[in-house]
Amino acid sequence: MLITRHAEAVAVLSDTRYVPPPVRQDAPAGTLSWLRAQVSRFSTGEVHAERRRLVAERLATLDPAALRQAATAATLERGGDWPDVPTAVLGAALGITDEKRLVGAVTAAAAGYLSGEEGPEADAAVADLVELLSGEGDPIPRITILLQAHAATAGLIANALTHADPGDDVDGLLRETLRHDPPLKASRRLDRQTGDEVTIDLVAANRDPAVFPQPERFDVSRGPAPHLTFGSGVRPCPASAHALALAAGVLTAVLRPEDAR
Repeated sequence: MLITRHAEAVAVLSDTRYVPPPVRQDAPAGTLSWLRAQVSRFSTGEVHAERRRLVAERLATLDPAALRQAATAATLERGGDWPDVPTAVLGAALGITDEKRLVGAVTAAAAGYLSGEEGPEADAAVADLVELLSGEGDPIPRITILLQAHAATAGLIANALTHADPGDDVDGLLRETLRHDPPLKASRRLDRQTGDEVTIDLVAANRDPAVFPQPERFDVSRGPAPHLTFGSGVRPCPASAHALALAAGVLTAVLRPEDAR
């Protein structure tokens, strides 16, 4: 079933009957499939709640304002070459000092993290991340934060830049990009009662004319809007403030380098 209306999407995202499609549970430790079976995103019930709690606990140690400042500074230092900045800044905030190794491993692992596409490169990257982050307790919450943020934050920044005009308010630009041009176009759920798969078209739901006036118009001045890009209901993104801070920091440096210095 395909859902395109905002109200129907909110109803599904708020109903515990709908869960993420199951992932493989028998993969060897240290592989991508093993990692997908360990993280909160692909789990349900009490297991999901506990894994999400550990991620939220770790996120609470990260100050979004500091991430924003660091992302701006790093982007300026690199002359506007921003694609590695969000992961590098987030990794540094999580205590990882080997930026090159971290960015390489996160990039390789993230390629199949959502899709589940397995391969030796992704498996090696996951094993490297586990080793790199094992010095401070369970590495899974920190790996979760890094992989969840990697492609989504980069996609948000890239999409925002395609809509940016000189003088745009960065925060308004990001809000409207999240609504109008989200980095993740769809979200899938499984109906536990029927076994049917439900696909939520986030682009369509975020442009539902019943909720958003002139929905096809990209309007930086629109203000806060109830888009579903960060989820809703029982499984909203726990790191939305952190992702927005990283993206805003990068965009400030790229769009207004003189003001950012």
